[in-house]
Amino acid sequence: MILPRRRFLALSACALVLPAAAAPTRHHWQGVALGADVALTVEGGTPAAARAFFAEAERALRSVERQFSLFGGSELMRLNALGRLAHPSDDMLALLDLAGRVHAATGGAFDPTVQPLWQARRLGQDEAPALALVGWEGLRAGPAEIRLARPGMALTLNGIAQGFAADRLAEVAARHRLAEVLIDAGEVRALGTSGWQARIETPAGERLRELTLRGRALATSAPFGTRIGPAGDRAHILGPRGQGPRWALVSVSADSAAVADALSTAAVLMERPALDAALRAFPQARLEALLPL
Repeated sequence: MILPRRRFLALSACALVLPAAAAPTRHHWQGVALGADVALTVEGGTPAAARAFFAEAERALRSVERQFSLFGGSELMRLNALGRLAHPSDDMLALLDLAGRVHAATGGAFDPTVQPLWQARRLGQDEAPALALVGWEGLRAGPAEIRLARPGMALTLNGIAQGFAADRLAEVAARHRLAEVLIDAGEVRALGTSGWQARIETPAGERLRELTLRGRALATSAPFGTRIGPAGDRAHILGPRGQGPRWALVSVSADSAAVADALSTAAVLMERPALDAALRAFPQARLEALLPL
């Protein structure tokens, strides 16, 4: 299940050193995908090129939803319902491969099989039966079939799919030869050399860090940004053994939004030495902000 979550990033274009008359035109598009608001900004380029990009971007987002949403008959929904998915898409296999690499790098902290446990916690149910269903080793994925080993197992890709969507939109922008583009699909990816200013905010709305993104992605996870449970007092990010968060907020940048998304999600559950080791497994990834509970 995808719930709305508070944004912890404020984004804007850096000031360009150009006369006012020469300032490039800015084009905007807004929509929704995977339960998150999506905003696209193109700096420069012709209106026709921007419109073509936005139209293809919207189609790409619908495709991502058909694969990774927990609703609407997606590939993921069919896998969870049946315990198997025949002839999965290349995108599904690629995303699960990346999820497996992040799982290994984070010592298992990133584990998409937590979905039954997440649902039990959300509903305030006994978590012991759900815990028995969690475990990345119970997933088997190949071109012919993806299979879940135990009845009742289920995946959530909420901690990586929004980053994947941002990466896919970056590919679309490149095909349209748009150089300066800001993609905010729940996680952020910035294209170009002029730079886009990002302000990371605490859950209380206080300024924590400012940085300029050039050709990089940025993801921020705050486990109490959305609260679950009957009393609404539990973090929406939880570990495969039911463990809660160790950090109030983690921001990670990388060359891939999917990598930044997954690492920031896992990082809120990890002690600092393990977090640093996970980042070393992805040389392009950097820790940008860390806020204790």
